[in-house]
Amino acid sequence: MRYTESSLDTMRRAGDELADATVATLFERGEVGKFNTLMRYVSTAGAPLPDGLPDVAREYLEVTGAPPAWVDWGEMERARLFFIDNNVHISTALSFASMPACYVVPHVAKLLSATHGLDYPSKRMAETGQFTVHLMQPDAFEAGGRFLPAAQKVRLLHASIRHHLEREGRWDTAALGTPICQEDMIGGQMFFSLLVLDSLHRLGVHMSEEGARSYYYAWRVVGAMLGVDQDAVPGTLDEARHFLDLYMLRHMGPSPEGAHLTRQLIDLYEEVVPGTFFDPVVSALVRHLVGDICGDWLGVPRTSWDTLVKAVPRLIGVLETVEDRSPLGAWALDRLGHLTTVLELSSLTRGRVMHYAIPEHLKKDYGVAGSVPRTRRWVPPAPTVRGRAPGQ
Repeated sequence: MRYTESSLDTMRRAGDELADATVATLFERGEVGKFNTLMRYVSTAGAPLPDGLPDVAREYLEVTGAPPAWVDWGEMERARLFFIDNNVHISTALSFASMPACYVVPHVAKLLSATHGLDYPSKRMAETGQFTVHLMQPDAFEAGGRFLPAAQKVRLLHASIRHHLEREGRWDTAALGTPICQEDMIGGQMFFSLLVLDSLHRLGVHMSEEGARSYYYAWRVVGAMLGVDQDAVPGTLDEARHFLDLYMLRHMGPSPEGAHLTRQLIDLYEEVVPGTFFDPVVSALVRHLVGDICGDWLGVPRTSWDTLVKAVPRLIGVLETVEDRSPLGAWALDRLGHLTTVLELSSLTRGRVMHYAIPEHLKKDYGVAGSVPRTRRWVPPAPTVRGRAPGQ
């Protein structure tokens, strides 16, 4: 479908009826605390729901407890293999491109700043990383998998933020639209799918067209589980490019909240990087992936590493060539990528399982076997609307 200013304006007024009604009822009945306590024991799909769970929550969990009927499981398996093959690169793109992209949209940065969780950036990054890892497990949608309960809880988390901001008069709905509206949810879906693929391309990662399409498809399934209107979601990568270009040109810009959140993110990853000598690499990589304009808006420091980071694609290209030509090299690099992702996630979670809960208050201040062949190398769709494309 083709997107217009008018169609996106309509999306700005829509939330998520099912989740919003569930959360509103939980607050009206004073049952949020009970729900959060009991839901800590629900972490795997197929597990019996605990006794004492509020009726409205039980109904919501039963309705949303299965993936969409239209899911192509072969496509999902191809997405999983793509993730295994590129997990460390995907983690890098999520951390250094997708998250800063959220912050370059002022009203999104303002909304994120209103939640307690952003006082602890490691928590949000750990939740994002854990959510993605759950999604790409072989049993993600089966009994015993952890993705479905996580998606159900994240959907209610979004609804609770809408509930607080709208009912406490802390959000200008007339000017900004519904908090976490359909347009912003689709925008977030683009950040974690198309923008990740863009970043992998910029890093010099070898990707097939089939792998890129499958990865994007997996996030369409995620969007459906999180309450995104599937009639409005871009169905192809070309449609996704058109949506993302229009969305960013409508909304992106500088903001104090965006700069503050970016500073927190950079500080967090400088703590993860051993020692201090390589600390500037964090800022340099963020700037390389989001571009100088967005980097300046977000207050990303310029460093002596800015030029050196541009050599990363060449290094990755060498490693990927080894992987393409040697089965043993491919196995070794895949294992290294898996271990790197696990260690990064472990450092952020400190070995704990991250639980998603409905906040009772906001801040007072604002089946396919084998690997996919790397033929017909994927190239990002060209910009579709006039103006500079994000990241350029």
